[in-house]
Amino acid sequence: MAAKLRSVNLRRVNFSEADLTHVNLSYSCLSGADLRNANLWNTNLTGANLSGANLSGANLTGTNFTGANLTGVKFEQSNLKDASLEGATMPDGVVRDA
Repeated sequence: MAAKLRSVNLRRVNFSEADLTHVNLSYSCLSGADLRNANLWNTNLTGANLSGANLSGANLTGTNFTGANLTGVKFEQSNLKDASLEGATMPDGVVRDA
């Protein structure tokens, strides 16, 4: 059973290398979070605020970013295969080697 952390304030949390597979983080605040090399396979981040978060090297396969705030997010060397970015805000995020 996957964890449900809907609408939780996780601002600046350090989840680097964490396994967040199938976790529901929809509408949560992850602003400035460290998610480097984390496993977010099929994680629900619908409407979440990830502004300034670092997702470098993260496994984002099948992750749902629908309507999420991705302003200033770093996606360097992340796996975005089958991720949903529909309606996400990403005016100045960094996507390199993703």
